[in-house]
Amino acid sequence: MADGGQGPAPAPVGPSPVGPLVVACLDPADLRQEVDPLTGEVRADWRRADLSASDGAALEHSLRAAEAWGGTVLALAAGPPGLDPVLEQAVALGARALRVPWSDAHSGPAVDAVALAAALAAAISQAGPPALVVCGDRSPSRGIGAVPALIAHHLGAEQALGLVSLTVDQSSQVVIAERRLDGGWRERLRVRAPAVCSVEAAGVRLRRAPFAAALRSSGQPIPVAASQSGVASTGAQLRIGGPRPYRPRTKAVAPPMGGTHDRLLALTGVLVAHDPPRIVGPLGPVEAAGELLDFLDGHGYSPPSGPAQ
Repeated sequence: MADGGQGPAPAPVGPSPVGPLVVACLDPADLRQEVDPLTGEVRADWRRADLSASDGAALEHSLRAAEAWGGTVLALAAGPPGLDPVLEQAVALGARALRVPWSDAHSGPAVDAVALAAALAAAISQAGPPALVVCGDRSPSRGIGAVPALIAHHLGAEQALGLVSLTVDQSSQVVIAERRLDGGWRERLRVRAPAVCSVEAAGVRLRRAPFAAALRSSGQPIPVAASQSGVASTGAQLRIGGPRPYRPRTKAVAPPMGGTHDRLLALTGVLVAHDPPRIVGPLGPVEAAGELLDFLDGHGYSPPSGPAQ
């Protein structure tokens, strides 16, 4: 893959030395991009690259999971050498760092997320089989949120996306996650390792690195993942159109048999026996449940009655 500039030579990254491997898949970007008032061109400067709130939450969750399991954290990012100062922050927090050379990682919504996820998954495989991969829920530069699911596909891992809470079971490699649902509801999931999770910036703030560790990590070379054959670094162009109503795909249906009259009868269903619609209600919960059970029983959906237990 093409690199965005001169950097350290690609170096292999061996397996995790101690315990399970937890990967924090980060997407540093310029969070204060400038917009040309005449042309509308968005200018990003890698010298201002930093972690978004969701990426900071992903790194914090990774550190907590590694502490609970007695494992190590690998901070992974794709981009040019300008990302190295951001990865140095992860090193100061006790993580290992690895950068995937990717010159087109932040080129806007037309980036090939499939190729990017394949490159990230290949770099993770170089480091060893991960127990948990944590990503931010949305990229600050692309915003499509598809890369975590694609990484899970390439790794053959379970996935839980858009989480607001993530805790790990110390006795087993199980992740307890919560996802926000409509109406103020929450969905609680039990995800087994290996797993890929994406988290929102909800109630979690990245810890501050000790001053001595920040000084030691400053200026240290960040390892670069070796290029993988068959993975391109230039993304395929995607066509992005305006919103339109959802239309389900058509399916082939067998035509009715017989002459014209029989075909019309079959298509209109006039000879098919059916119950006329009726309005029930408003009813209370007990009466509504009774009406629903009577309907299911009348149409043969009730389970067969057996001997009393």
